Amino acid sequence: MSKKEHKEEKEKTQDSPPSEKESVQPSGEKSSKEIPVSGAIAGEQETEDLQDKLDELNDKYLRLYSDFDNYRRRTLKDIGDIRKNASEDLVVKLLTVLDDFERAIKAFDTTENAQALKEGIILIFNKFMSTLTNQGLEQMKTVGETFDTDFHEAITNIPAPEEKMKNKVIDEIEKGYLLNGKVIRYAKVVVGS
Repeated sequence: MSKKEHKEEKEKTQDSPPSEKESVQPSGEKSSKEIPVSGAIAGEQETEDLQDKLDELNDKYLRLYSDFDNYRRRTLKDIGDIRKNASEDLVVKLLTVLDDFERAIKAFDTTENAQALKEGIILIFNKFMSTLTNQGLEQMKTVGETFDTDFHEAITNIPAPEEKMKNKVIDEIEKGYLLNGKVIRYAKVVVGS
């Protein structure tokens, strides 16, 4: 039944006095229950109202889902951009160190004084380490420390030269580093046994 027919039917039932009750009976069957026509119309109205409400809620759900999906995509894109550009600050700070290395390489051709070149390289190294330290990098202390698998990677075991050096780091093959307290490279060490 269309909405227009429904309105016409509703107007007809409103024009008739409320005392007249029409009943709907299935053909060929006699039922003890009689359904008033106005009750059937009210049931249809409730059904339409519920359908409208369902459509409205479904529309809200689809819009909310769409908004969330857009938010998720935008967030993933932002995270990707942050990851790509996270090291930008550090790289900009290291450019001055790179410039110093280029100057030192040019100085190799013009200077005969090896000691001056060595001192220049040491200055560049110290500047480089200072820049990294300011960014949260820290070298691990290993030699003489008790072997700890949370920080060290044992390359080999050798007999300890002294009894007190057992289970301690004898030598360091590769330095370990922490970045803001988190291990970013384990120290490769030789352990006394």
